[in-house]
Amino acid sequence: MISRSDILMLGISSGVTGGLIGGLMLGVGMNLIVAGANIGWLLLLPAAPLSGVVGWVLARRLAAQLKP
Repeated sequence: MISRSDILMLGISSGVTGGLIGGLMLGVGMNLIVAGANIGWLLLLPAAPLSGVVGWVLARRLAAQLKP
């Protein structure tokens, strides 16, 4: 059974990893755009959705532990 601490750890871990991944992509993408490389847009635009996908994947792993 999933306990309250599992849900709390899911929120903390998805927030931290999502922030790190999204922030890294955002920072590198902005740096490339400012430097004049248009390839930076390929990192900048999907930064926010990909940081949300991390939380979704972690939540699916936790939901898989539920008994049917």
